Amino acid sequence: MSTVNLSSKPARRVLSVNVAQASHVDIQGRRILTAIGKQPVSTEARPERIEVKALGLAGDEQADLSVHGGLSKAVYAYPIEHYAFWQTVRAQAGLQAWGEALPAGSLGENLTLSGLLEEDAHIGDVLRFADCALAISEPRRPCFKLEAKLGFKHAIKMMAQSGFCGFYLAVRTPGTIAAGEGYELIPGPREVSIRELFRAKMQKEAKAD
Repeated sequence: MSTVNLSSKPARRVLSVNVAQASHVDIQGRRILTAIGKQPVSTEARPERIEVKALGLAGDEQADLSVHGGLSKAVYAYPIEHYAFWQTVRAQAGLQAWGEALPAGSLGENLTLSGLLEEDAHIGDVLRFADCALAISEPRRPCFKLEAKLGFKHAIKMMAQSGFCGFYLAVRTPGTIAAGEGYELIPGPREVSIRELFRAKMQKEAKAD
């Protein structure tokens, strides 16, 4: 099982590339089609190059295109800096040992990244990698599949409160990507950050409830 070393976090690097095929699982008494179970296919130990196409990574599927998929949400990225938070929460819930590392892809992300948090990621910013470019498009909207993936209730609420949502990326320039490579952040209009937009959406949904 591939894990990510939290003690060594290089600035703005790809730590893991993760994909999954859609499959049926039982969640809350229902048979659900999901591809949230991402598994590493490129790691710093084995930096295989993965094709990046307009609709996502080679070998990856999205079960519900309303929340992940399509041109604007082809790739989902998540900051490794938040993994310590989820590891602690899961340990408190008795779901894993204290100090045990979560495998890369545990938040359902395609790219496990270091060096870019939600408050510094703005809509329209471009992440330029060695052989492709991806544009930040919108924050993740957590759903019940996240709770099933992490193994405990209230994961949606905790993501909403913490703001640790990660961000979707549109493929600006197709190519390939591999774990271990760095990336450059090319600023866009810088009008709204992922953190700001996520909080606004969560507040709107809370009022609607």
